[in-house]
Formats: sequence, C-alpha cells, structure tokens
Amino acid sequence: MSKQVKTKEDTMSTNNTATQSALGTVVDLGKPWRGVGPFLFASRHVDKYPRGNAQGGPASGLDGRPLGSDFNHPSGWSMYHGHRVPGFPAHPHRGFETVTIARQGIVDHADSTGAGARYGDGDVQWVTAGRGVSHSEMFPLVNQDADNPFELYQLWLNLPAANKGAAPEFTMQWHEDIPVVTGSEGAKVTVIAGEFDGTAPLAPPKASWAASRDSDVAIWLIDLEPNSSIEIPATNSDAAERLLYVHGDAKASVSVDGTTVHDGQGFAQTTRSRLTLATSAVPATVLVLQGAPLNEPVVSYGPFVMNTDAEIEQAFADYRRDQFGGWPWPDTAPVYDLDAPRFAMYGDGRIEHPREFAAQ
Repeated sequence: MSKQVKTKEDTMSTNNTATQSALGTVVDLGKPWRGVGPFLFASRHVDKYPRGNAQGGPASGLDGRPLGSDFNHPSGWSMYHGHRVPGFPAHPHRGFETVTIARQGIVDHADSTGAGARYGDGDVQWVTAGRGVSHSEMFPLVNQDADNPFELYQLWLNLPAANKGAAPEFTMQWHEDIPVVTGSEGAKVTVIAGEFDGTAPLAPPKASWAASRDSDVAIWLIDLEPNSSIEIPATNSDAAERLLYVHGDAKASVSVDGTTVHDGQGFAQTTRSRLTLATSAVPATVLVLQGAPLNEPVVSYGPFVMNTDAEIEQAFADYRRDQFGGWPWPDTAPVYDLDAPRFAMYGDGRIEHPREFAAQ
C-alpha cells in the first residue's frame, strides 16, 4: 500500500489541541495515523464487504464506483485500487518494512521474488522491502453465501541505513503461534513485537530494526471489554518513544492512568513508567507502538523511504529499469482459488502452512 510519508515534525505541528498529563500528551492521530519513533505511520482499513462472487469480487456489483481509486466509499466498503477484487495491485517499496495485521478477512500476497501467501483472521505478515520489492495485496471475498467483514492494520517501520539494501523477504506470524496475554478483567493483548511482562514475541525478520537489542520496538494490540483494565509494562530505555492508538466505535474511550483518550486520539507517553488502561461501559481497542528512533535522515517519496534525495532518485531509476526484478505473475492483481487454505510460498520454493492446517 502506498502512502506519502509525513515527517514526524509535519505531524506534530498539526496536533496543537493536545491535552497534557503527568505521563504524556493526548494527540489527534490524523489519517493515516501519525507514526512514532521508527514507525513512519499506521493505517487501519475497516470494510463491511458484501457476499462475494465466483471471482472474489463483490456480488453486489461495482456500478458507479471510481475504480482504480475507490477510497472511503459511503457504502461502508471500498475497492481501493482494485478493479475486480478489492485491494492494492502490484506496487513497489524500498527502504522500510510493512507489518500487516489482518484481523478479519483474507489477504492474497504476491511479489516480484516469486513469493506469495494467503493469510487472514488474525495472521500477521512482515515484509522487509530492503533494496526493493514489488508486491500486490488483494482482499478476495471468499464467502459467497455470507458477508465478508474485513479489518486490517498496516504499519510502516523504517529500516536502518545499513539495512536498506537488504534482500527483500517476508515472514508470516500465523495467529495460532502469536502469543496472547489474557488479563483477569476482560483484557487481551496480542504480542506481535516486544516482550510484554515476560511473554516473548515471535522473532522479527533478521534485517529489521526490531531485531536489534537497542531498538526497544514493541507492537501490542490490546482489546478491552467494557469495564476492563490492564497494566502495560514500562519501556526498556529512555530512548524509546511510545504512542497508544485508541479506537473502536464513536463512543469508545480509554482511561490512561486517569487521562481520558477518545476514539481517534492517541496518548504519546513521555515517561518510562507502567501505564494502566481502563474502559467504562464501551469496549475499545488500543494499538501500542514503541521504539527508539533511528536518528538518521528520512527522505521519502511515495513508496520509497531512504536517507538522501539521491537515493530516492536511484530508487525510481532502478524500479523503471526492471520493476525490482520483474513481475512473474500473470497479472498485477493475482488472487488464489477461493477455497485455498492459508499458506506461504517463499522465493526459494518452500511452502508453509499454519499449524491448524498441518494438524488436519
């Protein structure tokens, strides 16, 4: 998914209605959501897709939609850049990573290394673009006799300059393997990166900033039932920055150590201390992102995030030359058979299935 990246200074300058507390600041998140530390930004897509047709597109038809650029449609679901199936056909990335959390629905991945995957319903895909990869992310509507609710988060995590030339790769975190911490008061924490009070995450890709001991990168997705609470641990270093992204329905809010944070707002923590999160009568979800900044120049243009203008120009030149290695798929928006199980096929030909499939 391609977005123009705003610098941290750009986003902070728009948040002049902030509310201060002893532990942090309440800020507007914007759209896409502002980043923090090494995270460039975060986006969340929620779509109430209807029943699908035999091709994985919407059975209700596409009349009147601005196909190719269908965002925020008043129907409650969008095609994005898809023409037959919703999603994002082939597009390039260089210099950073995408972390995609597919909470509901299905994502079909294909890329210029020849790799592909189908994942969803809580799975996480972590793509290291490194020196350059083209990939497509399509959202086939696999249910033909029921609606296809869809919810996806995508995070852009910057790569250190030393690793921006790493070979592209992706790793899968199947939801069966992702650690989950369940609180005693109706709270659940999905631990995607960064240890949570002794619960270790799965390993990040080897070139990721999250793989460094100095990064203090954490990605926690916290679901809070009504009238529930949970404590989250302190950061491990003074260098780490942390932002809590509060969301749910329009009435959702979370108390962060007594400071109320509403749906669409964030809490930018300014201390290393533990925090207590609590809800009242309405459930809420909190995405926690943290990490030590890279403290390197960030020069970005669309799908490329580098350190200098010259590197951006080189990225465009390299992509124009061979699309980062060519595109080995029959079209720019491939989808798999609607009844195909979840899988990952890597560039070396290795095929992986989640434990649920392997046990059958």
